[in-house]
Amino acid sequence: MKKLFSLLSIVGIIAISNCTRVPENHDPILGIWAKTESTSTTDKSSNTVREEWIFNDVYLGRYQRYSNSKLIFYTDFKWSQEKGTYSITYGDPEVTDITVSLEKAKTPEILTLDNGSVFATRE
Repeated sequence: MKKLFSLLSIVGIIAISNCTRVPENHDPILGIWAKTESTSTTDKSSNTVREEWIFNDVYLGRYQRYSNSKLIFYTDFKWSQEKGTYSITYGDPEVTDITVSLEKAKTPEILTLDNGSVFATRE
């Protein structure tokens, strides 16, 4: 009886481990996307704000915001793709969820908002 139970346990573990594999993802959005904005003040100083979105292959990512090369904010996000449109859902209420489209024909590739304005460019 012990041998039968051990055999069933091993078969169960193998079956469960084979079902939990994450399928390989080759989506074109994978990688790092960025947007940089610079503002100048009257006293000749400038402030550069850089935003980065890092998309990984398990439909998760990391959003980071820098001010003058110093990390000031970061959060994780989930992403999904449906009919060429990407939805980004952030884990922090400080950042608004967004929907973008990938423009592959342009160099560098860009993510655009619904109104056609550039959201971020591929790095």
